[in-house]
Amino acid sequence: MAALCKDMIMATEIERKFLVKDDSWREAADAGTAYRQGYLVGAKQASVRVRIEGDAARLNIKSATLGVTRQEYEYAIPLADAAALLDTLCEKPLIEKVRHHVHFGGRVWEVDVFAGDNAGLVVAEVELEAEDAPLQLPPWAGREVSHEPRYYNVCLVQHPYKNWTADERRTLD
Repeated sequence: MAALCKDMIMATEIERKFLVKDDSWREAADAGTAYRQGYLVGAKQASVRVRIEGDAARLNIKSATLGVTRQEYEYAIPLADAAALLDTLCEKPLIEKVRHHVHFGGRVWEVDVFAGDNAGLVVAEVELEAEDAPLQLPPWAGREVSHEPRYYNVCLVQHPYKNWTADERRTLD
């Protein structure tokens, strides 16, 4: 089906997520791309996200399962439509972040530096070909949070980082 729809990406996403414990990742990072995203529906089965990434826009549907493997469908949409959806229909606050790519251990890591209501949170993600794929952790990677829903972007809309208690924030290692 993906071959028939060039603007659609359909896949099973296998991704691990880690807190970032220092800024040493910046030495190998690209300049980064600004992201602005919001959620249209908070369903039990899936999240529906609108994202502007630089000068491109996408609609994303991701299964609401806990863990490192989830179904994901993504479609290109017009930038003006995405901006209108974010401004008028998405739950607030929107997710604002700059995503940087860092090459380490033969993989591309995505380091998200959050802004707005989630300023102060920095999370690194890496996509894998299998859940048990070998993974060399960079020295700046802290505790794994792949199985903690509060670090999912959809949850950061409901409970932004700025509202976290000191205990919730004190978990970098």
